[in-house]
Amino acid sequence: MSFKDFEKALDSLNIVTRITQSELKNQYQKLSKKYHPDMPDGSEEKFREINEAYKIVHTYMKDFRFQLNEEEFNQQNPFSKISPDWYKTFNN
Repeated sequence: MSFKDFEKALDSLNIVTRITQSELKNQYQKLSKKYHPDMPDGSEEKFREINEAYKIVHTYMKDFRFQLNEEEFNQQNPFSKISPDWYKTFNN
């Protein structure tokens, strides 16, 4: 898989930002229902394109290697550095 194939797959699935695996699955299901050949707006070609795009992105996400360190954790969980008492600032 090349990066161009990956970009095309993201475009086919209308993905423009970070996405979780469950969000990817939901997006895929929504688009596959819309473009299924048996639906009014269906298109066999578009349906095939969406299936192939999902396989590419899903494989990438499944095989992606994370660095298991604090920096990576904080990037994936931006609110992890918030103090447990953050809500008290709103009551003052």
